[in-house]
Amino acid sequence: MPDVSITIGGREFQVACQDGEEHFLRSAAQMLDNEATTLVSQIGRMPEARMLLMAGLMLADKAAGLEDQVRAAEERALVAERVATDARTKPQRVEVAVIPEAVTETFAEIAARAEALADRIEERKAG
Repeated sequence: MPDVSITIGGREFQVACQDGEEHFLRSAAQMLDNEATTLVSQIGRMPEARMLLMAGLMLADKAAGLEDQVRAAEERALVAERVATDARTKPQRVEVAVIPEAVTETFAEIAARAEALADRIEERKAG
């Protein structure tokens, strides 16, 4: 079990970890150190236990915020998935109005009369 030297808030600690976990320990220690350094710069020197407690609470607050964001993103993903599934399984229905044959015939008759009138007007212009 390797011992890893980490620095948090300007103080050095020796911490044991499992083989192969050194990188994760250093990464976690760096996150804690960032919070502790912020505290020390704002408040000044404080007892080690208080510094670690406050830095841990600040990290926990950030983690809780991220968990809320992940939960909200998962909910949006589920809704989008349901919408996509519904779109695939329930095709959108499009209704087209049926025009009665009598109306179609009437329009054809009106169009024929209009064309006949247009022809007569053209003949008078030419003549």
